[in-house]
Amino acid sequence: MESHTVSHSIPTLSTLGERARRCFEQLQSEICLALEELDGVGKFTEDTWQRSEGGGGVTKVMEEGAVFEKAGVAVSTVFGMMPEALARKMNIVPARFFATGVSVVLHPKSPMVPTVHANFRYFEKEDGDAWFGGGMDLTPYYPYDEDILHFHRTLKAACDRHHPEYYPRFKQWCDDYFFLKHRGETRGVGGIFFDSRLDSRTSPKRLQQSCEPLCTTMLHVAILRLLN
Repeated sequence: MESHTVSHSIPTLSTLGERARRCFEQLQSEICLALEELDGVGKFTEDTWQRSEGGGGVTKVMEEGAVFEKAGVAVSTVFGMMPEALARKMNIVPARFFATGVSVVLHPKSPMVPTVHANFRYFEKEDGDAWFGGGMDLTPYYPYDEDILHFHRTLKAACDRHHPEYYPRFKQWCDDYFFLKHRGETRGVGGIFFDSRLDSRTSPKRLQQSCEPLCTTMLHVAILRLLN
């Protein structure tokens, strides 16, 4: 599959911002290739879009495959002057910004295969302040204990590589963030969610390691259900 990146001229970035952009674009390609291989029939189509204020993105969609009814993997990189509404929400002074991210939504044909939602994003102000956030969660139609355990163990192992307190904190954050008040329950079987301000100690390698479980975790659960 031929892959494209955002064509607008990208402003000078920090090492961390540049690594995040490349990591998300690489992750999109890896996920799409793995999903096509797993599906065996479906192929991703690609739509490239531009943002007039600066930047753009690439959205890849698979429809009516053998395994997936619809799968979407999108990556975007945008920059420019921060909208005032966003600055108020973040409680910061409006400034020029750079943001990049990847999002994944998988809807399988078989009810035995769970639906997966995931997104990771990096946001940076021109003064160097930066935030990294996102997460992923699993929504099975027919819950299998082994699926749920594998999903959460993989996320815990990824979090434990950085700090033993991350997984319980991020898991609770996900449960709270995706709590369905009208039903009195969380969405699916949870996952992790986080939104953290970065500091000068955050390395590009650490940022990339935080996203690595995304592809393998989703595919392992899907394959397990397809083979059983």
